[in-house]
Amino acid sequence: MSAIFHRVQRDAPLTAPRGRATDHALRVGRGLRKPANWVQLVKFSAVGASGYVVNLAVYTTLVHAAGVHYILAAVLAFCVAVTNNFLWNRHWTFKATEGHMGFQAARFFTVSVLALGLNLIVLELLVSVADVEKLLAQAIAILAATPLNFIGNKLWSFGEPPPRRSA
Repeated sequence: MSAIFHRVQRDAPLTAPRGRATDHALRVGRGLRKPANWVQLVKFSAVGASGYVVNLAVYTTLVHAAGVHYILAAVLAFCVAVTNNFLWNRHWTFKATEGHMGFQAARFFTVSVLALGLNLIVLELLVSVADVEKLLAQAIAILAATPLNFIGNKLWSFGEPPPRRSA
């Protein structure tokens, strides 16, 4: 048995192969050192703040003035805010007007829906489990989803398109 253990140990690679998570973590780490990324984060946050205000205004109107259920109101408010955010992020934050708008919109919407999913989970937990007031819960839920939203949109929705292969 000892001979088998020593053979396996001798044949094992000195370093473990890096996984996708490690590669992504390294990429994020390199990105944090670039000042242009911080400028984009500030712009993304400003756009997000405008979307945040739009979202909360629509949400409040729907819940309090129209009597819409808070989950449906969150989804409808999201739809209005996501349109605002896409246009501003495409033209101002990431200056990604060279890419195909339809593909960017589809990717932006996909990332936004994933962030909305996180938002709704946090919202439901805050309202039904923690008994937080609905407007405050929505405000917290939006903030909780923001990091996922920024990274997904920077790297995927508005990221550099891969170079075309020549024939």
